[in-house]
Amino acid sequence: MDSSVPIYIQIHDAIKADIEKGLWKIGDRLPSERELALKFNVSRMTLRQAIQTLADEGILERKIGSGTYVARKKVQERMTGTTSFTDIMLSQNRTPSSRTISYFVTKPSSSEMEMLQLSEEESILRMERIRYADEIAICFEVASIPYSLVSQYTKAEISHSLYKTLEEKGGNKIGHANQTISAMLASEQIAEYLELKRGDAILRLRQISYFETGQPFEYVRTQYAGNRFEFYLEK
Repeated sequence: MDSSVPIYIQIHDAIKADIEKGLWKIGDRLPSERELALKFNVSRMTLRQAIQTLADEGILERKIGSGTYVARKKVQERMTGTTSFTDIMLSQNRTPSSRTISYFVTKPSSSEMEMLQLSEEESILRMERIRYADEIAICFEVASIPYSLVSQYTKAEISHSLYKTLEEKGGNKIGHANQTISAMLASEQIAEYLELKRGDAILRLRQISYFETGQPFEYVRTQYAGNRFEFYLEK
């Protein structure tokens, strides 16, 4: 080993290289700390430091009582502009899909009226979906859309790619979005939807999306599995 580089960093690099070469694939369980310490001829403390560094980088995932696994790379969303879930997945070579939990037209709540600038006489389409990337559940989403904007479209056109439908068939230009993010713990229902444990970490996003004209067209409340998704800011 190169004495000019800390040993734990050298081990970090070696394990990362093995993962990149395909020796261990996503979801694979690594050998125990004892086995790896023997392989690299280091103390378990040094080995553990290397493993933790890889975990901090999102390359490995440590599961208490189970072991250390090669982590699935988190889906990322750059928090600039307005981008659909479908576009985010496709941009990262993921296959997007969704499962609709509910889909109905109703009167808006006071919050929906405020966020979407609607009157009590107007209606909204409310849709609840689980969104997937490569068949892995990423988030549970509740979307509220002014019904007047989508009444002429089919359920498939709206649920598969709302933004694409609004732009290509409605002639609208998607503009900016206002987003609020907070942390929470998964409820029993959300844990079931996202295949998590109750109390696991959740990222909650509230977003109002606008056309370039300034008209709000979507109010979304989304709960993301904290171990599968991350936001990043670009300045």
